[in-house]
Amino acid sequence: MYRIWNIYVLAALGTIGGMIFGFEISSMSAWIGSDQYRDYFNDPDSVQQGGITASMPAGSFVGAVAAGAIADWLGRAGSLKVASVIWIIGSILQCSAQNMPHLIVGRVVSGLSIGITSSQCIVYLAELSPARIRGRVVGIQQWAIEWGILIMYLISYACAMRVEGPASFRIAWGLQAVPGAVLFVSLWFFPESPRWLAQKDRWDEAHEVLAHLHGKGDRDSVVVLAELQEVREAAQLAAETSDIGYGALFTKKQFWRTITGISVQVWQQLLGGNIMLYYLVYIFNMAGIIQDAALTSSIIQYVIFLVTTGALLLFIDRVGRRWLLIIGALLCSILHFTAGAVMAVHGYGVDNVDGNEILKWEVTGSPATAIIALMYIFVGVYGLTWAPIGWIYAGEVFPLRLRAKGVGLAAAGNWAFNLALAFFVPPAFTNIQWRTYIIFGVFCIAMTVHVFLCYPETAQKSLEEIDELFHGDIPAWKTGHGVRTFEQRVHVIKETGDFKEGALHGSHANDPGDIEKTATVPGDAHLGADKPKVSHDLDGAAVGTAVDRREV
Repeated sequence: MYRIWNIYVLAALGTIGGMIFGFEISSMSAWIGSDQYRDYFNDPDSVQQGGITASMPAGSFVGAVAAGAIADWLGRAGSLKVASVIWIIGSILQCSAQNMPHLIVGRVVSGLSIGITSSQCIVYLAELSPARIRGRVVGIQQWAIEWGILIMYLISYACAMRVEGPASFRIAWGLQAVPGAVLFVSLWFFPESPRWLAQKDRWDEAHEVLAHLHGKGDRDSVVVLAELQEVREAAQLAAETSDIGYGALFTKKQFWRTITGISVQVWQQLLGGNIMLYYLVYIFNMAGIIQDAALTSSIIQYVIFLVTTGALLLFIDRVGRRWLLIIGALLCSILHFTAGAVMAVHGYGVDNVDGNEILKWEVTGSPATAIIALMYIFVGVYGLTWAPIGWIYAGEVFPLRLRAKGVGLAAAGNWAFNLALAFFVPPAFTNIQWRTYIIFGVFCIAMTVHVFLCYPETAQKSLEEIDELFHGDIPAWKTGHGVRTFEQRVHVIKETGDFKEGALHGSHANDPGDIEKTATVPGDAHLGADKPKVSHDLDGAAVGTAVDRREV
């Protein structure tokens, strides 16, 4: 069967899972201020609108929790197929919504799909990508989210301008099913993750996938053999550990890795970025921009978001993760505090804004222009830092045997706080107005300190090397880019022909002692049916690899 092997094509098609996340964000933010939506759903109050908006992250939380088990059972690509079907069903339910409960059910179903795709797309891409470009490839997931936001917003804008009545939002919501269908069809031509295949003792298939992805089909490439050796070592450790349920994420050995993965997702929400995207129209309304002008201003902000993240992908693996997170949080805290101060000093209380009784605060004149400028700068900073890095980092910190469940749990943390904030923000705009910004500013200061003290650098390190990083004694602020152990491994294979083949036949899963056999493989030997036995010394098996895979 035909397979797609180009990593960038796989990323472009695979991250349609991110695009549908973006569709869901702007499918609501584009309509909450429109006459068609407010008239049909009887002008929802702050609690009702919070419930409608929060229904999607509620479903996403459940989907993310279940995603790890589904991905371990059906494979990374298999879990995305399931998510695609669920997404199509959710789109149909939203398109046909007759009332608020019907709409909420549709958004919950769509959320189940997003919970799976938001966690497993990054696991899948992280496990396919070489370390030197992993940040760029996984970052395409966030870029796809932003493309989805912009595309859906433009569709909604066109429908709002040209179509009367409820047909306007029904057309827009119905079109959401299209990317889900494209993803479902594309996935039949995707290779499965070689690391998942290794977990299932399907070593010949894992070797074949690695050869096509990293060796242009050459199974004997030293880079492919080195990669296979890393995967073998990680799978060996996984096979010798029996507790692979969610409880294993909270053992003494894994606890801090789990906290790191979950917290980066939680902090991404508490930074305030997604809330600015959900309720962007409300912010512009409070600054005196209403109706069509608010929609146009929102498009500008989404374009800024898209451009900044796209620019970051060009150099993301050179600058690392830690400092982007730290600088992003600091800048966002300044922007939140400044916006809150401007609104407090120059704003005033009102009964409603343009008939919207959720909004009780308004700013006009030059201060309103300043608020808009601050929001544009904020979304640019978010697009350059936490928006992509939050997802990339969460996909890197978990070991092989727990990666699908760990990233799923981290994404569940993201969605839990997304849900809470979706409920919180409309009443906050009603009751505490400008103080909402101060709260987010304080969160940004807290996450700056946490990242500096506790988040090690993962850029340009292989997923296996990161295992060792978390078990070492080096403080987070002293960790740097990778130490080229992958290059050292490739060099050893080239010079000595010593390839540790260990787990190629699956016997290790039942009896690790069976692999204590020794022999030598020539550097260019083919690992076919007559492959010679090789050294299986597992000293340092947890030591991963590296970093700058120039030969990949």
